Amino acid sequence: MLASLVTVAEDVRIPALFAFIAVETMGVPLPGETALIAMAILASQGHFSIELVILAAAAGAIFGDNVGFYIGRRYGRRLLAWEGGPFPGHRRRLLELGEPFFARHGPKAVFLGRWIAGLRITAAWLAGSVRMSWPIFTFYNALGGICWALSVGLVSYYLGHSAETIFRTAGVAGLGAAALLGVVAYAIHRLRGRRNPGAPGPDEESP
Repeated sequence: MLASLVTVAEDVRIPALFAFIAVETMGVPLPGETALIAMAILASQGHFSIELVILAAAAGAIFGDNVGFYIGRRYGRRLLAWEGGPFPGHRRRLLELGEPFFARHGPKAVFLGRWIAGLRITAAWLAGSVRMSWPIFTFYNALGGICWALSVGLVSYYLGHSAETIFRTAGVAGLGAAALLGVVAYAIHRLRGRRNPGAPGPDEESP
């Protein structure tokens, strides 16, 4: 799947990445993280600026989550409490459990949910459905979106196709370590570039 998205990503631009991630975080199950990995790999090959890729991913995540939060705030509680439709008992149970959970762990769920596939597409509208405070949601959502875009983007930029496997298997703690390594590697790369403007980038070969 990643190889196919890398091929497709060559024909699209940064705004498409923003839209793709935004739609996923509104609650539509699209492979937004895989799209970010694909674009970051292309950035390492010189097709895009990694800074713009990270900026578009973070902006898409924050924007989409806020739309999802609004949808959940406006319609989610009504849907979960609805007596008709499929699985009414499960939906009411989700509301009963979700409200105290978000009251105690909402900020952590919103922040860490960026790295967990299921929560990435549901945390925002669940937070809205259980009436989580919007300012608190916005702060942790923005922090999570920025850290997610930085960690996934930089790790993919430097590790290439193996990054998808890392993000599937490492867990949050491993991702934190990978993100730190990515930031350090990026800082070293930029520092070397300033000291030696003629040094080759990741997509170039040394003579």
